[in-house]
Amino acid sequence: MNRARILLISTAVVGLAVSGGVVAGGWQNAPAQDATPAPDSIGDVLRSTGPAEETAPAGDPAPAVPIAITPPTPAIQIETAALQGDEADAEAADADADKEDEDAESEADKAKRLAADTVLPRQRRRVAIIEAIDKITAESMRFEVEVGGRPVRFNQALIFTARACEVSAENELVPDAIAYVDVTLQPKAAGAAPRQIFRGWMFSSSPAISGLQHPIYDAWVVGCKA
Repeated sequence: MNRARILLISTAVVGLAVSGGVVAGGWQNAPAQDATPAPDSIGDVLRSTGPAEETAPAGDPAPAVPIAITPPTPAIQIETAALQGDEADAEAADADADKEDEDAESEADKAKRLAADTVLPRQRRRVAIIEAIDKITAESMRFEVEVGGRPVRFNQALIFTARACEVSAENELVPDAIAYVDVTLQPKAAGAAPRQIFRGWMFSSSPAISGLQHPIYDAWVVGCKA
């Protein structure tokens, strides 16, 4: 009896589920309906009542007769100290004008001396400042190399020797530092002989063109110092 009852209930449940699925599928295939605004009870109340009217605050009435306002007459006082100050300022202005005339002459002489067609010697320096980087380990260092002095080694591999270092003259268009450098690579393998990988001038204004470009190392001049 219980088994028959359970079976009957199960059959009824399955039938209801199937009918619900059919109804849901039918709703998805039904024609679309027009959208309607959602109910807004608060908005309806505000729209029906409208904004509250505010009364303007009461103000004082305008006077029947305009009130005349007479500004006070400024008192002009000329003191002797003020006159002396004006004379001192005039003398200082004359002195500044004379000084400007002298400076104008010196500026003209300076412009003539620093003209582009005037050949000025570059100033030699005693130390070249080099920057090098190991592109594999990202190790970089900025160091000094004495001109004609002891070679400097970077990362146990690159050996730098500076032959000259000088800065651009005053009338050159681009301020620059130029160094003549020899770079030798010391292989880390035992018994391998060192080999020269760079010799020439390095320009700090164009390191990408005149610097050392190597599969592992890059190096360029940064400046010169006395």
